[in-house]
Amino acid sequence: MEKYNLGLVLSGGGTKGVAHAGVLTFLAEKNIKADVLACCSAGSIVGALYGVGKSGEDILDFFKSVYFFNWRHFAFNKPGLVSSTIFSNYLYPIFNDMTIGELDINLKIIATELVSGEQKIFEGKDKIVDAVIASCSIPGITVPYIVGNEMYSDGGVLNNFPADIIYKDCKKLIGVYVSPPQDVEIGDLNTIKSVTTRAYELMSHRTEIYKFSYCDWVITSKKLATYGTFERKANRLEEIFDIGYNAAKDSYESFAR
Repeated sequence: MEKYNLGLVLSGGGTKGVAHAGVLTFLAEKNIKADVLACCSAGSIVGALYGVGKSGEDILDFFKSVYFFNWRHFAFNKPGLVSSTIFSNYLYPIFNDMTIGELDINLKIIATELVSGEQKIFEGKDKIVDAVIASCSIPGITVPYIVGNEMYSDGGVLNNFPADIIYKDCKKLIGVYVSPPQDVEIGDLNTIKSVTTRAYELMSHRTEIYKFSYCDWVITSKKLATYGTFERKANRLEEIFDIGYNAAKDSYESFAR
């Protein structure tokens, strides 16, 4: 198989995924367009919208429109706080029954199959709406998403930065990572929540950071660590967008050389 000229990896990170939209805006200004995308969780939302021609600004507006914790979305007597299927209300008007293979770009979306414990790569004949919801079903927050006889949870459980699934097939690879760990002091780790959150954050980061070496250009910013997974306010989302844009702009020269 002939290699793709350029691949793009979009990590998970909740609403910090808006930074991906900022990056895409900068890449568009430089006429840089990827041939293949590997996406996880929030990155899958961005990648799918990018695949149907949405601009970075369009993607920012989409994130502003989603109110995840509306009381009508809550699930009762289910293995999650929020119904995962409710997310189709936001996605279906855009994608309908469109499959990944119908996009003008090659897109691969990662999710975690909970029963087998294996990662699933959605592509080709898989429906976009199914793939995105499966990849974004955060364990403990959203109810696992069923496709056929399989139960899916967030792709970030196993592979939050899926550079490994495409790097061998690309001449050049750009990776965008929006989940950097926070800088903390000893005094910050004084509750059960703060310690467990820190431990999970470091565990997740360590399993992903080695894949940076697969990329010719890694775009990230420690500033994103100060934002939450479920930011709602428009001004906060705009700040995240700007961080992504500026992170790409500030590191571009190293890639362009």
